[in-house]
Amino acid sequence: MTDRICSVGLTGGLASGKSTVAELLRQRGIPVLDADAVVHGLYETGGEGVALVADLFGDGVLKPDQSVDRAALAARVLGDAEALESLNRAIHPVVRDEIGRWLGAIEEPIAVVEAALLVETGSWKTYDLLMVVSCTYQQQLERAFNRGVGPLRARALLGAQAPIDKKVALADVVVDNSGTPEQLEAELERAWMEVEKSCGLSA
Repeated sequence: MTDRICSVGLTGGLASGKSTVAELLRQRGIPVLDADAVVHGLYETGGEGVALVADLFGDGVLKPDQSVDRAALAARVLGDAEALESLNRAIHPVVRDEIGRWLGAIEEPIAVVEAALLVETGSWKTYDLLMVVSCTYQQQLERAFNRGVGPLRARALLGAQAPIDKKVALADVVVDNSGTPEQLEAELERAWMEVEKSCGLSA
């Protein structure tokens, strides 16, 4: 996205630990942008995404304050591949523009963008490196259940995402999160050294 820094796309699957890894990187002082937070901003009252969503699905997915009702929108597209693709086509170019502006302002040598659908939207190709957080499908389900996600919804959400195996196959760096939190920290230490080497910052 920019010649000044090494950009890393961070992704995974439902309950794989992507956000945990993002937070651990922030604690290390690495600039990390949550792409979902960018989408949140676009869906707020007056946000650029409101009109795009309303044009696709009507005012029924808007709240009285003219922000996007994310729960209503999720219900509209979940299980409807065509509707989800239409939403992604409309929203993701705007999200990419916002991310590009953020990356352009970064002064550190490496910056990370955390996003759930990097592989599904093809956006992973715009980053210098793709980092994927992985665990087993069963672990994804169990962790989702522990967060209060019901079995039917968890399986539907997983069905709407590319399998982690596919994401791992595309990854430049993989973070294995199938173990304990302590093991994850050690695994991330190893993986980040790999990132720095790939970005030309270490031998």
